[in-house]
Amino acid sequence: MTVVVVTDSSASLPAELAVDLGVLAVPLHVLVDDREMREGVDECEIDYGTSQVTTSAASPGELRAVYERALELSDGDGVVAVHISRQLSGTWEAGRHAVRDMDAAHRIRLVDSLSAGLGTGLPVLAAARRARSGETLDVVYDSAVAAASRGRAFIVVNRTEQLRRGGRLTSAAAFFGSELVTKPILQMVDGRLELREKARTRSKAFTKLVAAAVDAAGEDGAAVAVQHLGAEDAASTIATQLQSLIPGIREVIISEFGPTLGVHLGVGAVGALVVPGGCG
Repeated sequence: MTVVVVTDSSASLPAELAVDLGVLAVPLHVLVDDREMREGVDECEIDYGTSQVTTSAASPGELRAVYERALELSDGDGVVAVHISRQLSGTWEAGRHAVRDMDAAHRIRLVDSLSAGLGTGLPVLAAARRARSGETLDVVYDSAVAAASRGRAFIVVNRTEQLRRGGRLTSAAAFFGSELVTKPILQMVDGRLELREKARTRSKAFTKLVAAAVDAAGEDGAAVAVQHLGAEDAASTIATQLQSLIPGIREVIISEFGPTLGVHLGVGAVGALVVPGGCG
């Protein structure tokens, strides 16, 4: 058999791509009042403007069940689990606890993607493609770690209130002054979400977003992803711009942020994610 790659639902991989590469996803949780829903499994009707919606990581038991299934599917070749940044979610730590007492713990490797959304999904693709080609556990693991370390993520949001309230934004909000007259551009740095710069209008924020992604992609080809929440037209436009501006672009994936990220980012969020050198 081959190594099996596992991730969590926040990675936002298009379903057909995950199925084609044999990637298993553990659902994270969205809590609305007294209801708990599993992302990607249960129907989630969410009012992203309310403060009554929260999220939670997968439990060690949930992760262990999927790891065990993946081990069985790999016929002992092993499992590489690539999860959302441990700075943003307890999922990676829960995975560590899940593996600790397993008999085949030495055949399971955990990777902190240092990112979220398709910033996690692109390293998953790098690992899964190596696995599909029959590479060893060490090679598959190293490919995920390398893609995660090269990856860069930039996000435009309308407001940072939800991120600050959830403790997922590290920089001082005073950096921006009034968000009523500026649009924040965020970036992932070592797994943390930080304020990068500001723009006076949404269109200028998107221009800065594209410029940051193009600069990060370099000139030797890159894998690119664009994500959004309720901003399909803007995401499509940005993807087209990136395709024309990044030399030797390897692939472009467009998808919507799932509920566990959308709750914190808010409607209108758009992200650009790049892995220089690609995920092949």
